[in-house]
Amino acid sequence: MFVGHAALAFAIVGAVAVARGWPSERALAIGVVAGAFAALPDVDMVYALVGVAGAGVAGSGALALAGAFWSTGNVVHRAVTHSLVLVPPVALLAALRTLSAARRVRAFSAVVATLLVVLIAATGGALAAFVTLLFVAGAVAVGTVVDRHTDLGPTEVAVAALVGLATHPFGDLFTGEPPAMLYPLDAALVTERVTLAADPTLHLLAAFGVELATVWAAVAVVCLATGLRPTTAVTRRATLGAGYAASVLLIPAPTLDLSYPFVFSVLGVGLLGVLPRVRLVRSRGPTVEPPDWLTAALTGLSAITVAWLAYAVAYVVVG
Repeated sequence: MFVGHAALAFAIVGAVAVARGWPSERALAIGVVAGAFAALPDVDMVYALVGVAGAGVAGSGALALAGAFWSTGNVVHRAVTHSLVLVPPVALLAALRTLSAARRVRAFSAVVATLLVVLIAATGGALAAFVTLLFVAGAVAVGTVVDRHTDLGPTEVAVAALVGLATHPFGDLFTGEPPAMLYPLDAALVTERVTLAADPTLHLLAAFGVELATVWAAVAVVCLATGLRPTTAVTRRATLGAGYAASVLLIPAPTLDLSYPFVFSVLGVGLLGVLPRVRLVRSRGPTVEPPDWLTAALTGLSAITVAWLAYAVAYVVVG
C-alpha cells in the first residue's frame, strides 16, 4: 500500500482543489504535497534496514531478505508514525516551515519538535524516540521543499499534511495488524484487520485492487485538472497483461504472508508501457519510437490492471 497511501491523499486533496476552481498547477501542487505527507509515516521502515543488513551478511536469498525486512521493520512499524494523536503537531511543524524566516517561529518549531521526541522517549523508549525524530525531520523537510518550490501558504500546507498523515493509518487496515492510531495512549481505535474475503488469496487480490483504484483515482484528478484524456495515451499492448493469468500455475498463491512473488511479477508487467514502438519503413528500414512519459505510465498502469484482473479470474476458475 506504499503507493496507495500517496495516491489516495493526492486524489482527495487534488479533487477538492479542482472542485473549488483552483488553477491546475496549484491544484496538482497541493495534491502532490498531500501525497508526500501520506507516504511519510512509512519512514519508520528505515529501521528494517538493520534486519536486511544482518540477513545480507548471512548470505540469505531474496525471500529471506524480504522476510528480514518486514520482521525487523514491524518492531516499530505502524506505531509512532501512524498515530492520529501526533498528526496535528507534526502537521503544525510542517506548516511552520512556510514562516521560517521569523526567529520566534523557528524557536517555537524547535520547542515543539523537542517536546514530541522527549514525550515519546519517556513513553516508548529510545527506539521510539529515534523513529519520532525521523518522522519530525521528514515533516520539516517536506515543509521546507514546499516553501521553496511552491506558493502554498501555511494553511494549505497544514491541510495537506493533516489529510495525508491522517489517511495513511486507515489504508493499512487491509494489509496488516491495525496501526496504533492512539499511540502513545494505551488504547486501541481499531483492533482487527479489515477482511475483504475469507480466502487469504482473494483478500490479497482485493487489497491490491483497492490500491489500484486509488492510483486510478489520482489519474482521474490529473485528467480533470489538466484536460488530459487517458484513453488517447493507453496503447493496445496493455491488453497483453491478460497473459499474466498463466502465472496462476507458476507462482505460489499469494497471501499477506507470501505476497512478494505475485507483487513483484505483476508490477513487472507494467514494463510493457516503456517498450518502444518498432515500425518497418521500406525506405529507411525499422525505426524505434520510445513512448512519451504519459503513454508509458498509463499503458503500464493499464497493463498491471489487466494482469491483476486476469490473475483473479484465473485463480477463481482454477481454484
